[in-house]
Amino acid sequence: MLSLIGLYAFATSITARDAINLARASTEKNATGEPTGAFVAQLDSERMLAVVYLSDPSGANLAKLELQEAKTSAAAAALRTALTSPTTMNNASVAEEQAITSLLADAARLPSLRSQIAAQIITRARAFATYNTTVGDADLVLNAVIRQQTNAQLVAQALAFVRMGRSEDMLLQENTLLLADLAGRSFPAADLQQFTELVGARRQLLSQTLPDLDPVYRTYYQHDVSPQATAELVTLENAAVRGTRPGSLPAIQPLAWEKAVGAVADGLSAAGAQSADALTVQARSAARGTYLRLVVAGGAGLLAVILSTVMSLLIGRRQVRELAELRESALDLASVRLPDVVARLAAGQPVDIPAGLPDIPHSSNEVGQVRQAFAAVQQTAVEAAVSQAKLRHGISDIFRNLARRSQSLLHRQLAVLDAMERRAGDPHELEDLFRVDHLATRMRRHAESLIILSGEAPARGWRHPVPLVDVVRAAVAEVEDYTRIKVTATTQAALAGPAVGDVIHMVAELAENATIYSPPHTPVSITGSIVGQGFAVEIEDRGLGLSTEHRAEINARLENPPTFDLSGSDQLGLFVAGQLAKRHHIKISLRNSPYGGTTAIVLIPHNLVIAEPDRARDPSAGPTQSAVLMKARRIVRDESKLAGGVAGAGIAGGLAGVGTGRELSPASAQSGTAALAAANWPGSEASLPRWPEAGTTLSDWP
Repeated sequence: MLSLIGLYAFATSITARDAINLARASTEKNATGEPTGAFVAQLDSERMLAVVYLSDPSGANLAKLELQEAKTSAAAAALRTALTSPTTMNNASVAEEQAITSLLADAARLPSLRSQIAAQIITRARAFATYNTTVGDADLVLNAVIRQQTNAQLVAQALAFVRMGRSEDMLLQENTLLLADLAGRSFPAADLQQFTELVGARRQLLSQTLPDLDPVYRTYYQHDVSPQATAELVTLENAAVRGTRPGSLPAIQPLAWEKAVGAVADGLSAAGAQSADALTVQARSAARGTYLRLVVAGGAGLLAVILSTVMSLLIGRRQVRELAELRESALDLASVRLPDVVARLAAGQPVDIPAGLPDIPHSSNEVGQVRQAFAAVQQTAVEAAVSQAKLRHGISDIFRNLARRSQSLLHRQLAVLDAMERRAGDPHELEDLFRVDHLATRMRRHAESLIILSGEAPARGWRHPVPLVDVVRAAVAEVEDYTRIKVTATTQAALAGPAVGDVIHMVAELAENATIYSPPHTPVSITGSIVGQGFAVEIEDRGLGLSTEHRAEINARLENPPTFDLSGSDQLGLFVAGQLAKRHHIKISLRNSPYGGTTAIVLIPHNLVIAEPDRARDPSAGPTQSAVLMKARRIVRDESKLAGGVAGAGIAGGLAGVGTGRELSPASAQSGTAALAAANWPGSEASLPRWPEAGTTLSDWP
């Protein structure tokens, strides 16, 4: 319907534009054509008198020239008024505006040209060429006006009239050259050549243009231009061209020449005026016919558009109603039903697929079939969502079951290893047992990661606070390349018991990433201290670092951990760390390291950090720490008996820094590995942690 209306509007506008252009032809002739023609006629006379004066600078010739200059100035003023009027400029095209500007500029330079002619400081050839340029610019104005018309026949005839006027101007140029040379009693070779060229160009232009005219317009030229005068003119031109030698005057009587030129020029002017008037009448008649066709065709087209609109409304009303119902159904599915199904599936609630789909009756028309196809798409989308949810729950159950089984076996293995470590007397055998103990501890962390991926919480937990220094060292003990890690702590504050296991796991994952993605010979530093918003742990490596885009992407996922995607297993540790941080409202962020690597910042909030004075008042904290230290001292004494005091000295060095805020590193406890492991003190290769299950305390350890 819109296309039909657009086509009707386009056809109507084209027809109306043609009619308007045709009706405006008379206005353009009066506003532009006539003032331009009058100016050119006066300029032709001035050109002839000016060139004659330059050839024979007498007082009589100057008086004639000044009189003609006044007439030309009046015509130029009328031309400027007509060409700059709103009637002309509002309807002018770009080409017409440019032509008018050039012509008015030529007219404005006429006073300067006249002054040079009067002072005789300009050559005759240059003055002649300047006048000819002005006449040529006037012809360009007429051509630009004519080409605005849309009627091809009228444009072709009008352009032919301009060419006939051009042939008249060439004749007047011949007259100017010949009269000037006769007045100067000299006919130079250059003037003879130019005269010859003008004669040939005029005759050729006339012979080419007359056949292009319609018979009615050609008749005007054949009637108004006297054949006798034309023949006389041709004879005189031939005599001047063929019978004149360079430097000698042509054997032509000036009066005879002026009579022949005047008769032919006047005939061309009269025929041009009659043709222009007749063409204007023809344009008006064509405009009236176009208006009539516009009314008839436009009315019939409008009636057809109205009928088509009414029929389209009647036929399409039912389809529009059905499409609106289909749209409402689609919006309801996309905005309400499908999101509700997905939300219930994500929450683990059962979903009834038939109840989640709209009831669409069978239909035989196209809209009904589209509705049924859309219902099938809806059902497929819901079933796919249900299947994906079941698949995710199944994978989560597999992760949880495998992790629980592995966790149970690892706890039993760690208990066996603990008993074997206590019975071992050979230091080398004890060192091997500690290596196996370290591997089992890391396996336990990976099993807990599977539990976290399944959406459950690990069973490891504490009821009482644990010093943050011990928490950080325990996390380091769960890293494979722990000997590269350097720990510095500056606090004696503790971490709330329920968060201990998750923080150990989270810091261990970040430390593991730092050791993996940095050169093996470079250290990894872990710094912990109390800050304004809690307790901050900084894990800094000296690797290659991350790009700005990759780091921003990881920080976004750590801040808002997405649902686990099986295709993202290459960053499993970061996903686990993000889930654990989200559980306790801990913030993790990555930034560039001054060494070129990456620094991970873990900010533990105040509600999980127990300050030093609070720990001093907490009766559950003192006995636990005392029990650990007493256990370590007893093992030191036992190891001193077995190893000649060497192990005891190492243990003393490793325990001396606990809780003091000094730098702690695995190397400080290398010689005291047996005692640290027996005391469940984390931090060195042989001092791997024995963290209890939920419901026990450090004082419950054997």
